Amino acid sequence: MKFSQWIGFIILAFCVYILWKIRQLLLLLFTAVIIANFLNHGVQLLQKLRIKRGYAVLLSMILLLTILSGFFWLIIPPFAQQVPELFKLVPLGIDQLIITIKDFILQLDPELINALPNSQQIVQQLQPLMERIAGQGLSVFYTTLGIPLTFLLLLALTLMLLANPGAYRQGFIRLFPSFYRQKIDEVLTKCDRSLQGGLTAILFQMVMISLLSFMGLSILRMPLTLAQAMLAGILTFIPNIGPILSFIPPVAIALLENPWKSIAVFILYVTFYSVIAIIESKLLTPLFIENRKSILPGLTLLSQVFFASLFGVLGFFLALPLALVSQIWLEEVLVKDILDKWQNKREQKG
Repeated sequence: MKFSQWIGFIILAFCVYILWKIRQLLLLLFTAVIIANFLNHGVQLLQKLRIKRGYAVLLSMILLLTILSGFFWLIIPPFAQQVPELFKLVPLGIDQLIITIKDFILQLDPELINALPNSQQIVQQLQPLMERIAGQGLSVFYTTLGIPLTFLLLLALTLMLLANPGAYRQGFIRLFPSFYRQKIDEVLTKCDRSLQGGLTAILFQMVMISLLSFMGLSILRMPLTLAQAMLAGILTFIPNIGPILSFIPPVAIALLENPWKSIAVFILYVTFYSVIAIIESKLLTPLFIENRKSILPGLTLLSQVFFASLFGVLGFFLALPLALVSQIWLEEVLVKDILDKWQNKREQKG
């Protein structure tokens, strides 16, 4: 390697090291970009109604703050009251569920029951991993700025990005060589569309599963219906794992009430997710979501493990948007511009 190439390599390695050290702040910036990107589509709709961008941004933020205020005023207080009781009942229900499963396995094969781990062994194995992931993900909150200042920073970054997104977009594009800037602009456009489609779909699923859970559990006269419905909606944000986890609390609590109720709750949730999937594919996607990028379930699961190990608990919850953006960058830059154009020297001579 020439001296100039060594200098370039050292500078690149130094930049990668700096980015690694501030990865939690970069994740915070990415979160602000996601929120600003989502709100920007609402601003653009208002602009089509001949409302100036400044007023459109103000109206969007007022609407968002109104929705959040109403949510925290009407939903959070009763939810917070039910959460402690929920955390007491769910472990009891899970223990009862484990006993039921073991009794069923014991009838099939008595020797197989000794090979199954109990709940304490599972918790002991998962505890170090969960503590490490949680510590990594929350370090930016309690070591860098603190929770209140971090949220204020997130709000400020979102407002700045939303006020003039074009300037920040052009500034990012100018970080690349001039011959490649048009390609980067196209990649950012695809990321924008993919994030819009993915987040619209996941928010639709969260709202629908919360409403349907509340209605279904209320009909079955289950305790803590609001807390269970809210928890199911929150867990739905996590692809693959979230819907499975959302089954556990209501089924476990229903098992404490009556065995037939646990079966009814399981059937209800399977029906809910099936109906939501049909509505999303037949109605929501054709009307509101264009050019949506889908990720294979196996790759989604791997991305959750990867981003959780890299960024902690925040990376786990943001795995879907991170995976969507990463998929587009890898496909457009690595695959199309490098691997697809990589030719053997013998082929070039021929």
